[in-house]
Amino acid sequence: MLTLDDVALRRDASFELVVRHFAVAPGEAVAIVGQSGSGKSTCLDIMAGILKPDRAQRFTFHHAEDAPISLADLWQRHDRGGLRNWRARHLGYVLQTGGLVPFLSLADNVGLPLRLLGRREPGRVQELLQALGLDGLGRRKPRHVSIGQRQRAALARALAARPALLLADEPTASLDRDSAETVMGLLTSAARRENAALVMVTHDRDLAVRHGLRIATCASGGALGLSVLDDRETN
Repeated sequence: MLTLDDVALRRDASFELVVRHFAVAPGEAVAIVGQSGSGKSTCLDIMAGILKPDRAQRFTFHHAEDAPISLADLWQRHDRGGLRNWRARHLGYVLQTGGLVPFLSLADNVGLPLRLLGRREPGRVQELLQALGLDGLGRRKPRHVSIGQRQRAALARALAARPALLLADEPTASLDRDSAETVMGLLTSAARRENAALVMVTHDRDLAVRHGLRIATCASGGALGLSVLDDRETN
């Protein structure tokens, strides 16, 4: 599905992130953990094709019967259109704050990716609202529901276009303990049901372990400002 080997990004003289190796398969769930400032969210933005790495020995995406896509080559060719098309077709992203459009209803937020892609899937929005415990709330605006319900709606939106790769940046950080357990359970079960590869960043390692995610640690290395992710060294 998604493979990175020797992918690096330097922000300035004081910080460099190196992904020595990372791979995730369809239906697999991985949590990237690490100290604050270790580059976890930066790593996720690289995987999402948002941040351009300074170097990449291998940075590829391979889904089902499609030909492999080299994201490293797309960046090298400055093919931002190709990157946008890849994200639109294959990627779902759950932001820490949800990122819902405030003037749209929950249902319209969930259906937004399908509208942008020009795809008609009658019943898809209601299917997701029901699966994520939001049945009956589709007409409400984000400000009229709880934080946990907004985060569920953000998850539903990320899943709407049936992405092969689901990324989530601290999706439970703003939630209380019970809501975090609920959202994590919904996130992992939804990814399994859709056979999507799930990669999430979290500060709560224990929560990820309880929900069966493989752990990959973004750890500070020996050099000042160097942070390294290598999922061959998971623990």
